[in-house]
Amino acid sequence: VQVVESGGGLVQPGGSLRLSCAASGFTFSRYAMSWYRQAPRKERELVAFITSAGGRTNYADSVKDRFTISRDDAENTAYLQMNSLKPEDTAVYYCNAKYGLITYWGQGTQVTVSS
Repeated sequence: VQVVESGGGLVQPGGSLRLSCAASGFTFSRYAMSWYRQAPRKERELVAFITSAGGRTNYADSVKDRFTISRDDAENTAYLQMNSLKPEDTAVYYCNAKYGLITYWGQGTQVTVSS
């Protein structure tokens, strides 16, 4: 099983990034996918969630209307489009796959928002 995030980096405030989460080794389409983030000295928090088949999404209030989660089951990949980025969005972003009691995590990708 592999869950691999990519797309992080350094961006100026107001900029955009798109994170990708490539999955393999399990039936991706059955799993709900989420993005979490963890900033220094803070707990990991849920940022966005999408159900299997993409029928429903949910977002943390802090990112609503700025971030969009999506999935491509044909490519076994989930995405997080992040617009209007703010310095407080700086964190390591983690992808999570969950099906019942089974959950897989990626290693994380760093997002830094700074001028």
